[in-house]
Amino acid sequence: MTRIYGLKNCDTCRKATKWLDRFGIAHTFVDYRDNKPTPEVLVEWASKAGGFEAMINKSSTTWRQLPDNRKGAASDAEWKLLLREYPQLIKRPVVITDDGQFSQGFSDNGFKKRFGIA
Repeated sequence: MTRIYGLKNCDTCRKATKWLDRFGIAHTFVDYRDNKPTPEVLVEWASKAGGFEAMINKSSTTWRQLPDNRKGAASDAEWKLLLREYPQLIKRPVVITDDGQFSQGFSDNGFKKRFGIA
């Protein structure tokens, strides 16, 4: 079953889940504000995303309001701490399918390609 990680009040996450519903793709939604990803999960996602910095939504209000010294995390430990403290910084939704494929974000064409829908 496809797992969608995001925030329940995020418009993009809602669009993604509605898209999956429309195409009959079974999924589970996990709000990562309520169920924060473990440090191990964050490391796994970062490795699939191309690093911790690639996982960050730098256009978010939360990112813009962070002090500059928090934005320049110098180690994986600092990134894990930052993302555990502010999970809303993670680009969303994070989509993981049973075969382990990972993606972030939502677009109609991107999901069509990802789920093999013509």
